[in-house]
Amino acid sequence: MLENLTIKQKKIFIIIVVIVAIMVMFFIYKRAESKEFIEKGEEILIDQNTENKNQVNTVNEEDTDEMVVVHITGAVKSPGVVKLKQGSRIEDAIDMAGGLTENADISNVNLAYVLDDGVKILIPEKGSNQEANDTVNGDVGENVIIESNSKHETKTSLVNINKASQSELESLSGVGPSLASKIIEYRNSNGKFSNIEDIKKVSGIGDTKYEAIKDFICTN
Repeated sequence: MLENLTIKQKKIFIIIVVIVAIMVMFFIYKRAESKEFIEKGEEILIDQNTENKNQVNTVNEEDTDEMVVVHITGAVKSPGVVKLKQGSRIEDAIDMAGGLTENADISNVNLAYVLDDGVKILIPEKGSNQEANDTVNGDVGENVIIESNSKHETKTSLVNINKASQSELESLSGVGPSLASKIIEYRNSNGKFSNIEDIKKVSGIGDTKYEAIKDFICTN
């Protein structure tokens, strides 16, 4: 075929072949480069996802000690178990439960009462005979905190931080297994707490957490 072409036509044919070959090589190179870029991008994305997941887990672990879980029933729109930030009040629990129903009677409910972990709140309805300042022992799982404007009387004994067991320490608001272990470890290493404020020397107990538990602890 090439024998029938003139010298000029042969040169043009060779140039076309060279150009096509260059284009094919360029296409193959770009495709390989693109594949490598995608693989690196996927690798970076996987690393970022792993890092973000670890950060979320860390945040969740830290948040656990800063939350309280309470059971709210009675005259609220969505009764049930709700999770709140440490230091939350009955009013916050009501909001989390969808608010009050039309039949709710909060005339004797202390909405500013600071909640402890694991309590049960019963919001009375109009015309009910529910005692407004009843607090039942938490050991039977029936804590009712509906406090009147009068002074709240608690039937729960104080937790002696110099003698309390792991489970007793965990009964305090915002004190989980990890923090209870730290209190015991500090006590074993440094001796008894001289006063309740000394508990702030334990890592993880700041002013906010101390304020939440100070009325429920003692040293003797």
